[in-house]
Amino acid sequence: MTDKFEAGQVLEGKVTGIQPYGAFVALDEETQGLVHISEITHGYVQDVNEHLKIGDTVNVKVLNVDAEKNKVSLSIRATEEAPQKQEKRTPQPKQQQQEDTGASAGFNTLKDKLQDWIEQSKDRENTFKK
Repeated sequence: MTDKFEAGQVLEGKVTGIQPYGAFVALDEETQGLVHISEITHGYVQDVNEHLKIGDTVNVKVLNVDAEKNKVSLSIRATEEAPQKQEKRTPQPKQQQQEDTGASAGFNTLKDKLQDWIEQSKDRENTFKK
């Protein structure tokens, strides 16, 4: 049965069953293979049912043929062009909000108070020394 298929072949098949781990695809009247969930499409697949339905006709690439176990491993994603990688966006620097809120916001308040606190501390020191 599996001796008529070899790794690298691209074939058309029909989805005959769907499981949480992948989809079974009939290659002819006698042979069906498994498309593992990781080979369904480029990117992450959480649910096979979101991508395939029983009866769908799909192009598959034969990844491996195990004649002893009569198993054929298939890939749908190997027949599709990989999506272009999107460039990572660099975050735009936030404008300084100091202009909008004035000098009394954020750390500026502490900065302004620091000089007052230093003077108060010196006054206390002078009071204790007397």
